[in-house]
Amino acid sequence: MASNNRSVVFEGVKDFRVQDLDFPKLEMPNGNKAPHGVILKMVATNICGSDLHIYRGSFPFKQGAVLGHEMTGEVIEVGSDVEFLSEGDLVSVPFNVACGRCRNCRAGRTEVCETANPDVACAAYGFNLGDFTGGQAEYLFVPYADFQLLRFPDKDQAMDKILDLAVLSDILPTAFHGLMEAGAKPGSTVYIAGAGPVGRCGAAAARLLGASCIIVGDYDQDRLNLVANNGCETIDLGKDVPLTDQIEAILGEPGVDCAVDYVGSEAHGIGAQSDELLPAAAINQVLDATRAGGATGVIGVYGPDPIAPTEAEQEGIFPLEFGKAWIKSPHVTAGQAPIMRYNRELMMAILWDRMPYLNAMLNPKVITLDEVPNAYEVFNEGSAEKYIIDPHGMLAS
Repeated sequence: MASNNRSVVFEGVKDFRVQDLDFPKLEMPNGNKAPHGVILKMVATNICGSDLHIYRGSFPFKQGAVLGHEMTGEVIEVGSDVEFLSEGDLVSVPFNVACGRCRNCRAGRTEVCETANPDVACAAYGFNLGDFTGGQAEYLFVPYADFQLLRFPDKDQAMDKILDLAVLSDILPTAFHGLMEAGAKPGSTVYIAGAGPVGRCGAAAARLLGASCIIVGDYDQDRLNLVANNGCETIDLGKDVPLTDQIEAILGEPGVDCAVDYVGSEAHGIGAQSDELLPAAAINQVLDATRAGGATGVIGVYGPDPIAPTEAEQEGIFPLEFGKAWIKSPHVTAGQAPIMRYNRELMMAILWDRMPYLNAMLNPKVITLDEVPNAYEVFNEGSAEKYIIDPHGMLAS
């Protein structure tokens, strides 16, 4: 058993470092013993767009805390109360920490577990949401393991598809959730705001659902090319043309059945405003792009943001164009995704080759722990790659 745990640690805004920390214990952040937990050896642990909020200073974070909430690992230590997992199992870790016992968990609302975080009904690894240590590390403690962890049925089969399965912990189910909340189904027309990794997962998920015209909007041509090469229409938001006009040029009408905001409050405007930070731009764009009677999913993160341009937005108050949208009888759902609602079905879709375009859209790049600080710098500038960390060289081999 290892005695330490090399981890990606937050030392300040745009200052992430790899440090040696103590090996994790089977105990909760408050120090209580956790016989319901396991220790995982990280096989793949990703950099997420949400981690960039911490990197840039939009999300407050504790100095010395470990980053990361997208994890796939091998069970190496099992708590005495764990019944259905064994050493050697390969598992995906939902980024929501959920007890499985509270009212919300029992209703399948694991994104708003009432007990894992004593401060608010929401807990996650690698955020200020319950002080659960992040997974950009060699090893990780996971509580409530029998309830939370998704075990891959065949370890060798899973390792053959590990770069796709690595996104089951967050961005693929998150992307799928946005589409579900927007009512996507076979034949639906879909607009996806943002061609970052989660938006590209949304494009892949829309194809899995049988959507007809899938339109993706972004400013980065390399990202747009990834989805265009895999059956999607694209909109360059840098062009000074209203979004609905660009949708109409593609679809023949100015609105889609389903629109999903995968950007959140770090959005920019369209055309002449494309260099301007406008935190409500993406949500207003998807409300505008949704046809009357359609539905909208808001998956991008909105919250108090200390680096937002206005005092109201710094407090989490955003200028929504709701008066214009109201007449269309909008259906809008927002918030984090309950990963466990979708991850098993999406796992099966990957294992049985029903998402062959996912890898091409993701454009994964495997990196070592030591390469992580530089990868954050590159990703912050708008990289078209999805960074997957290989702490033990298990992917490289």
